[in-house]
Amino acid sequence: MTALRKNHFKAALKAGTLQRGLWCTINDTLVAEMCAQLGFDWMLFDTEHSALDPLTVLPLLQAVAPYGSSPIVRPGELAPAEIKKLLDLGAQNILVPMINTPEDAALAVASVEYPPVGIRGVSGLTRATAFGDISGYHKGAREEIAILVQIETLEALDNLEAIAAVPGIDGIFVGPADLAAAMGLAGEPSHPDVQSAVLTTIKRIVKTGIPAGFLSADEAFADAVTDTGATFVSRDIDMAALKRGLKQRLNN
Repeated sequence: MTALRKNHFKAALKAGTLQRGLWCTINDTLVAEMCAQLGFDWMLFDTEHSALDPLTVLPLLQAVAPYGSSPIVRPGELAPAEIKKLLDLGAQNILVPMINTPEDAALAVASVEYPPVGIRGVSGLTRATAFGDISGYHKGAREEIAILVQIETLEALDNLEAIAAVPGIDGIFVGPADLAAAMGLAGEPSHPDVQSAVLTTIKRIVKTGIPAGFLSADEAFADAVTDTGATFVSRDIDMAALKRGLKQRLNN
């Protein structure tokens, strides 16, 4: 029989170890495999704002599996059926966008737990179970699954401590782009007012004892967030890095 795969990302979050990540939107297994070899602690495959979906994420999960980078998948929305499929495909880390209330957060948690605790549907012959070869998968799976919730609205900020208090939340991610829009600053995720709101929010998350996460290609902003206590942080997006590198070559 095959042993249940350990979730090194979740273990690092519990230990408070800084985890450096890469945001991934390119639907190409060679790109994903190359990035996985670079040394990122985690790679997030984004199905919310890219040409990815559960079926196209599957080969990307397979491509990075031999390496040390832990994959995270962001579903398009808080959709238990979609989350169930991603889990069955082998994703162990799920980042759910647009969590605004503790009820939203509770549904996200329930989506990754089997009954009677949660609502995840049961299937035996999946990639997650090593096609039925992991003995006791259904009893132990939740221990190796991290459910991360994304707060990115003013309503979510108002409910932050209540969201953090929901049992089973493994991390809270602050989304600067949508938060900027909610503040009337769409397209300005590094605006000083947004930075101030994000740093205050990170401090509030850290105070609850829940690991905090963030994405920004603005190095100074990312440094400030990390210094404030965020422990899973991405400083780049694969597509943006490709564009930036090619433009530099073109202009040299």
